[in-house]
Amino acid sequence: MRSITSFDLQYAHRFYKFRGEAQYLHGHTGVLTIEVEDSINEGVNMVFPCNEIQKTAWEVLKNFDHSLILREDDPLLPAILKVYEETGIKDGTPQNVMKGPAFKTDLATAYPDARLVVTKETLTVEGMIKIVYDLLKDKLNIAKITFTSGVNAASAEFTTKNNIDRCPLCGISLDENGVCPKCGYKKRYYLKTFYYILNIKKFPLLNSKRGSF
Repeated sequence: MRSITSFDLQYAHRFYKFRGEAQYLHGHTGVLTIEVEDSINEGVNMVFPCNEIQKTAWEVLKNFDHSLILREDDPLLPAILKVYEETGIKDGTPQNVMKGPAFKTDLATAYPDARLVVTKETLTVEGMIKIVYDLLKDKLNIAKITFTSGVNAASAEFTTKNNIDRCPLCGISLDENGVCPKCGYKKRYYLKTFYYILNIKKFPLLNSKRGSF
């Protein structure tokens, strides 16, 4: 089953070298939908808390909101940076607070202080899906991403790793030590301990070096 949540992203871009209206700088309100898949966590009766999906994804996605997104070879890019420099906003302003950490991948580089994302490929809806999946694939068990922007829409499905250990109290993934990073719940391995004790008592000779139990 899947837990699904969506995000609104407002951004400006253009299709450099595209023969059509989209070669001009223009803006969009896009809707990005992320579907996280796994078995239902019986403790909380859900796959994954949608508010936690939002927190995790938004930390990255906020760099795309109210941002200018240009391809790395677009001649408009140095011109924009020159204007930003001359007007004193290239390195940020006190009001520019809705920003995530800078990132650099093979597909895109984010400059949060300038509210600028530079991409390797033209930012189509398909391109956005590829970038977002690359950024979040190790943070969320993503089964599908859909992105709509104006009349354009695309979706892609991905292979998931199900049965991830999750907290039975708040639903989020446990760390490598079986501890919930949110509420502090610790997974107790009662079954493993039970069989360990049972085997020692049943086969004491196998454990003779350790002494009697």
